[in-house]
Amino acid sequence: MEFTKVGTQSFIALGLGAVLAVIIPLAITLIWKFRKKERITTILIGVAVFVIFAMTVEKLIQNVLIFPTQMGLPDHAVSRFINARPVLWAFTVGLFPGVFEETGRLIAFKTVLRKRKNRETAISYGIGHGCGEAMILLGITYIEYLVFAFMINHGTFQTLVDQTAAQAPDQVNAMTTLAAQIASFSFGALGLAFVERVFAVLFHIGASILVFFACRDKGKFWLYPLAIVLHTALDFIGGLTLAGVITISSWGLEAIVAIFGILTFFCSYFLLYRRDKDSV
Repeated sequence: MEFTKVGTQSFIALGLGAVLAVIIPLAITLIWKFRKKERITTILIGVAVFVIFAMTVEKLIQNVLIFPTQMGLPDHAVSRFINARPVLWAFTVGLFPGVFEETGRLIAFKTVLRKRKNRETAISYGIGHGCGEAMILLGITYIEYLVFAFMINHGTFQTLVDQTAAQAPDQVNAMTTLAAQIASFSFGALGLAFVERVFAVLFHIGASILVFFACRDKGKFWLYPLAIVLHTALDFIGGLTLAGVITISSWGLEAIVAIFGILTFFCSYFLLYRRDKDSV
């Protein structure tokens, strides 16, 4: 199979993306820490909880339940039932991050952060969660894409495709599609990815404010399930597009992420954070 060579512009865009995915989150973290004199450990806890709950526990359970063959496990009745129903599949895919990430926030605020009652703790945690996600998802992805780009241009990517065909034949089409995406990667695609991350970080900060006040203030625990509902709804829409149930353009999806991110952040900020009298 002949793969399209990756051009210089795509290499530069991928390299720039990998660098910015590290520099921008670090800059946001340091500016917030020094301006508010916040503890760096609160931010790091946000990163750690994301890694543990979203990237490890959530993905493990989700893969066993919905995508067992990707882990080398035999297919089972539950996965067949879910995968045969696109709407249910999309809902399940959306429900997992909603439940696990918001529960991770809840556990963090109830345990290791339970003595940090100042409202800035909510934003510090949200920055850790959101910026950590950006660094991991974008940074690692673009570094991986750079490696693949070199392999494509040097003719060794086919070896990787052949290995995939032997171990997971159903993933071959995804590999060839990925090669085409890397070859056509542009500064426009890079900009779109970073715009999405900005709104995603706003969402995570907003959701962190919701769960923080759910844990700290009596009578506001309902904010925790609200955060789950908002998170699930956002990922459910993305799941519907992946399942082919609805068709939304890339810009349309970004607009949806923007709406969720802006509304979640500003509503939680002005209705909860700014009204918190104990921290003023």
